[in-house]
Amino acid sequence: MSIADLKNTTEHKMQKSLEALKTDLTKVRTGRAHTGLLDHVQVDYYGSMVPVNQVANITLIDARTIGVQVWEKTMAGKVERAIRDSDLGLNPASQGELIRVPMPALTEERRRDLIKVVKGEGENAKVAVRNLRRDANATLKELLKNKEISEDDERRTQDEIQKLTDKYVAEIDKQLAQKEVELMAV
Repeated sequence: MSIADLKNTTEHKMQKSLEALKTDLTKVRTGRAHTGLLDHVQVDYYGSMVPVNQVANITLIDARTIGVQVWEKTMAGKVERAIRDSDLGLNPASQGELIRVPMPALTEERRRDLIKVVKGEGENAKVAVRNLRRDANATLKELLKNKEISEDDERRTQDEIQKLTDKYVAEIDKQLAQKEVELMAV
């Protein structure tokens, strides 16, 4: 493996860790409604589990209410149940084919709990990035031991990988701070 390949692979994996964090953070709900909230809710559709957005249109009725318009009348009950049973703490109400999903207001205590959850997600992402740094450095040591690269190349590449690590850890911190502000906004 060349040094360029190692750096590209490491950066690519760090980017993936950051994307995973962003995805996880969208699942932590603020007081505001957004259609992405239901993306990971699965519903039984003729024997296979599919995301709600594959059996219904998901729209915003207002700032605090999501509307779920099922395409088949028979799916309304299943979709409503799937949303209620999800870990989102939502209580949907059917109106014929339209399911209204009101967003409950967040209490101060609930906001603090959510911030703890967000910080935990962030810490996991940082650990993933640091593990990628460790793996890359181990690969470098292996290349040096096999005399495929010089000591200067190893040192220079370790510095570059450390800079990548710092960059992604800073980006993770930025995402966390942004989500914290979002959660504390009333």
